[in-house]
Order: sequence, then C-alpha cells, then structure tokens
Amino acid sequence: MHQWPIRVFVVDDHAVVRRGLRAYLEMVDDMEVVGEAADGQEALDEIAALVAAGRPPDVALMDLLMPGMDGVTATAAITRRHPAMAVVAMTSFTQADLVYGALQAGAAGYLLKDAEADEVAAAIRAACRGEVHLDPVIAKQLTRSLRAPKPQTVDALTDREREVLALVAKGLSNQQIADSLVISERTARTHVSNILAKLGVASRTQAALLAMREGIAPAPRAS
Repeated sequence: MHQWPIRVFVVDDHAVVRRGLRAYLEMVDDMEVVGEAADGQEALDEIAALVAAGRPPDVALMDLLMPGMDGVTATAAITRRHPAMAVVAMTSFTQADLVYGALQAGAAGYLLKDAEADEVAAAIRAACRGEVHLDPVIAKQLTRSLRAPKPQTVDALTDREREVLALVAKGLSNQQIADSLVISERTARTHVSNILAKLGVASRTQAALLAMREGIAPAPRAS
C-alpha cells in the first residue's frame, strides 16, 4: 500500500512553469513536491540524491523539450534506474513522434501543458497507481498514426487476454482487473505480462493505444 502523500518531482526548463506547478500541487492534500529541475541531467542528479536520502519521488512531471538532456532521454533513464517511479510527460506540442518517443521511453501518461489543474492531479494519481492517463487529443492522434506492432497484432491474443486488454485500455490497475473478472491479482498480472509480450510493446500505455486503434477499446473523447 502506498504511503501518502504522493511525492512529486517537477522537471521543466521554465522557472515560471515549475513555480506554478509547485504552487498548485502544494495545495493538493495528497501530494507534496519534493524537488524540481530545469533539465534532464539535473533531474537525474536530484532524483538520485532524494533516493539516497530515503525520499524517492513517486511521480515525475516531465517536460519533453528542454535544452541539454531532453525529457524523452531523461524519462528512459529514470524508468531504467528507478523502476518504482512513474513519469508523466508534459509538453505544449502534439507531434505524434514526440509523444510516442516518451511512451516508448516508459512514460506512464501524457498531458498537454494547457491541461486543467485537476487533470494534472488525476494524471499523477493514476501514474502512482500504475494506471494509464493520456490526454484525449493526443490519444486520438496516436491511434491514427501508430503502425501495427511488429511482430504480432491483437489476433494473437486469447479471448480472455482481449478482455484484459480492454480493461487495461480503460486505465484499470491489475487489482481492479482482477476484481472485474473475478480472478486473482496474480492471474491478472500474468495476463497483462503475456499481452505485452505478444503485442511486442513495453508498457501498458502502448498496449492501451493499440487496443484503441484496433477497436478493442474506444478512444477517449476530447472534452
């Protein structure tokens, strides 16, 4: 069980953006900002120091376009070095290649910088629970632009795995999938692992996008 509050680390090369996010998040009861950085390398150094001090962040809000080490590179390094930590990518751009790069690097979600404050908090909570959170506009764009996975498609999945994939695409955790299908959490986790392997994807987010593209789950609507 996660210990609250959620520890958030903010990475953005604009000081005003960092200040704004910090000011908002510090008003949210179940969150605290434990650090911030202006580029990817600084983020890696600061996060390593927090981990060493016994205060590892739970979620990083990661700008993608920054001088020096960019957010995609930093995301890949964070998810490799600190697998228990989630990254939510944030940017003011909607290019599919940039979004896909962040998701390939292991980002647990993706937000546009003009997202409402409560959506930012929702994305942080979802990432902390191991769930998928995507801006609806970006999700729709990605489902149009993604090509079929290499080596296999959803045709390789069993009926049960397709059921599980649909629930993954809805953002359900392994425990919620287990409750929904009346199976054990361990069985749900095994199904998810098998799905990722069969589809040739590295994360639940990528699997969710593929499910939307293949019609197994509806793409989220932009509000």
